[in-house]
Formats: sequence, structure tokens, C-alpha cells
Amino acid sequence: MAIEATERDGTVIVAVRVSPRSSRDAIEGEHGGTLKIRLAAPAIEDRANQSLRHILATALKVPISAVKIVAGEKSRSKRVAIAGVTREQVLALAESAARVRS
Repeated sequence: MAIEATERDGTVIVAVRVSPRSSRDAIEGEHGGTLKIRLAAPAIEDRANQSLRHILATALKVPISAVKIVAGEKSRSKRVAIAGVTREQVLALAESAARVRS
């Protein structure tokens, strides 16, 4: 199944599924049409959301300000807008994470 990601006006919106309070921060690849990301941070006081933004910004080499959570701030299923990247870059990130895991 492909990751749900759309690109418009230099911004990619991608479906993300997070697992807070994991043993480590990691991009796991595709799971159920979303980009699965493990977060060591707990889902309190917005720490998991900040960690998610930092992980994606670092992996895609964009500033943290380019990564915004547009839906699902208090949910494990989120929609994240990332400015300054292409859909192909986001999909390649998931693909490389999946290769590392296997």
C-alpha cells in the first residue's frame, strides 16, 4: 500500500501514524497507507508533536518551521504539511527506512 501524500504549491501533505513513548525515535516506513514514526517523547505537553516535527525536519533537511501538523494534533494519526520538499522525497524517506528495517 502506498503512503497517502499529496503535493501542492511546494508543500507536501502526508498521513503519519506515530507511536509515542517508544524506546527510540525512528522512521519505520509505510504502515497502512501512512508514514509510521516511533517517538521516544510522551504525548503530553505537546512533546510528541515537537519531536515529530524535529525528526521529519532533520530527515528531510528542512527547518523545523517548515513542518506543521495540520490535523490530528491530539491523535496518533496525523496529517503533516512539509514545505520545501517534493512528494518523491517523502516517499523515498519511507522507502529507505523500510530497507533499513529489513
